[in-house]
Amino acid sequence: MKYNVGGIERPIRIVLGIVLLGIGAFAGLPVTATTVLLVVGTIALVTGAISYCPVWALLGFNTCPTNPLRKV
Repeated sequence: MKYNVGGIERPIRIVLGIVLLGIGAFAGLPVTATTVLLVVGTIALVTGAISYCPVWALLGFNTCPTNPLRKV
């Protein structure tokens, strides 16, 4: 798989995903807000964990280092 999420963006996505999931799960917000937070948090966490974002691929963005021996 090609990677297009790297550098500082990857840990930011992971932390943001965990924070949004926590807020969505424990804040006692209305159902719509909870659903949005859980979906966005899951997307941020997964894209950060696998270092690939389909939206970034469509837009041509790549924040991943060019080192082919990069360990994920």
